[in-house]
Amino acid sequence: MVETILYALMIMGLRIIDVSLGTIRTITTVHGNKYRAGLIGFFEVTIWVIAISTVMSHLNNFINIFAYSGGFALGTIIGISIEQKLGSGFVSLYIISMNYPDDIAMALRENKIGVTMMPGEGASGGVTVLMVLISRKRQKEVMNLVEKIDPNVFISVQTAIPHRGGYIQMRK
Repeated sequence: MVETILYALMIMGLRIIDVSLGTIRTITTVHGNKYRAGLIGFFEVTIWVIAISTVMSHLNNFINIFAYSGGFALGTIIGISIEQKLGSGFVSLYIISMNYPDDIAMALRENKIGVTMMPGEGASGGVTVLMVLISRKRQKEVMNLVEKIDPNVFISVQTAIPHRGGYIQMRK
């Protein structure tokens, strides 16, 4: 019985690690880091082979199958959590303000954040669209700053891959 539990825990642990790596590899791939993604993929698949071979050699034990599935689920959650903590990559923020666009732009620029302003037309009339490209590590900071100035602001966030030029303050 102890051996059964240890096998199940090992399988679950391996799956947590390999699926977490897979999640990080996928996000790394989307960001265009092919060599880092390849290296992560190597370790991910090596761990997966060990986990699946252990399950396949003990198919008569449903605890191992549930451990494998549970490890997958937990690995997904943990992988996303790790990636969020790392905050790699960039995001584009589209900030739409009816009342305080100049104040928002000034505050962003004071915090060394480049911003481009464009006039727009919303359902209730004129608006200003402020476009910002920042490292994802600064996303929460910028959103808090903007929401303090305009609690009714609309913000859309999209993953971005900068190509060249512009003003991106990499460090705070």
